[in-house]
Amino acid sequence: MKPETFYIKNYGCQMNFYDSERMGALLQEHGLAEVASADAADVVVLNTCHIREKAAEKIYSDLGRLRRLKEKSPAMVIGVAGCVAQAEGQEIVRRAPIVNMVFGPQTIQDLPAMLDKYQETGETIMRLDFPAQEKFAALAAQNKKFITRRAAAYLTIQEGCDKFCTFCVVPYTRGQEVSRRRDEIIAEAQGLRDAGICDITLLGQNVNAWQCPISGVGLADLLRALAQLDGIERLRFTTSHPRDMNDDLIAVFGDCEKLMPYLHLPIQSGSDRILQAMNRQHSVAHYLDIMQRLRAVRPDIALSSDFIIGFPSESDADFEATLSLIDEVGFAQAFSFKYSPRPGTPAAAHEAQVPEDVKAARLGEVQKRLAHHQRRFNEAQIGRVLPILFEAEHKGAASKHKNQISGRSPYLQPVHVAFPEDDASKNKSENKSENKSENKSENTSLDERTKSAFYGLCAPVLIEAAGDFSLRGRLLNE
Repeated sequence: MKPETFYIKNYGCQMNFYDSERMGALLQEHGLAEVASADAADVVVLNTCHIREKAAEKIYSDLGRLRRLKEKSPAMVIGVAGCVAQAEGQEIVRRAPIVNMVFGPQTIQDLPAMLDKYQETGETIMRLDFPAQEKFAALAAQNKKFITRRAAAYLTIQEGCDKFCTFCVVPYTRGQEVSRRRDEIIAEAQGLRDAGICDITLLGQNVNAWQCPISGVGLADLLRALAQLDGIERLRFTTSHPRDMNDDLIAVFGDCEKLMPYLHLPIQSGSDRILQAMNRQHSVAHYLDIMQRLRAVRPDIALSSDFIIGFPSESDADFEATLSLIDEVGFAQAFSFKYSPRPGTPAAAHEAQVPEDVKAARLGEVQKRLAHHQRRFNEAQIGRVLPILFEAEHKGAASKHKNQISGRSPYLQPVHVAFPEDDASKNKSENKSENKSENKSENTSLDERTKSAFYGLCAPVLIEAAGDFSLRGRLLNE
């Protein structure tokens, strides 16, 4: 029996989110309808992440739950995609025989064909090759019908990594660095723009290494070209490597107004000795020089970063150097994790592994320090007027926040704004007290329609309060 419904569960990074959206679009074009849970799906795809051990093990836990569903519905097709699929391959089927399709991140464009082949033969599908350019060519720009009530979108321009940091599996799971053609990227951006998207984040495992395979131009040239598109108001890119932050890319922050003043630039450690052990190919001084040059061309720029705590052989002095760097930079936001050995990476075989209790204590201290600087950055926005891009609420949020609209600042902070009542809504509120029989669901619908008028709009907001993770402000009349 031909499957009619599908469910995709996404784990991990923005790249996986992008890939999951594309797989969903492909399955819809193939005639399947998306459902909200695995219980109601004929096809279930887990799009997996392999960066940390806990993330990988969660996949097998979820497959255990899916086994019970498949016992009730033997025709269910289960696929494992993404980086765990690429790294573990046949091991997934050995540990979870219920899995019917295993395919890496560079073969998602063939998902409908893989599904058809499995339906035809009943044999397990295994696709672990690296046809990255085929993937780029096959994934056409998203159709309007797959983008609903959104103002922002991701756009993959590069995949893979050639840096071979000693802790990282990406070169093994995503392959070598491959860049999309400039004209293909611009065409996809135009398609997103035509679908109502005005905020685009360019994605890549090492995005600032992007170089057009035809013309050889770099990321700064691409950003300037995208900034020329009418309707595209905000541009960002992630994730970057300090070694590829060249002069032109730093300069574009000063001459491209649509490029947001916010850069995610992972450093991982504040110790030169640890950076060398990680094979990061840059020093702390080099990182700080990039920061100073960015602030020179864009004084309002803010940085976020990644930190790995408890890397093998990390000493107390190395850890203190990381704390000092955090204080010197004052990151607006950062991600921090305990070091997690990944099979097959050089660091996993290092003899001087840091004890788990030491890693946990250090991580707690780092996260406390990072939270302090994030709160300070948020509080520094009080009194500023920021352009806020309003967006549709996530499912369930509307019922919690009926009297406010929410958006994102140029620094990606969530910003909550009291909903401005117009004369009509005020009259409705007054009439409501007089007319107790007014239909409640009709009120909610009207409020939602009114809110929807703000989705995708960018408007000035005076920031009046700040929390640990978000801001609150007042909409100003232009």
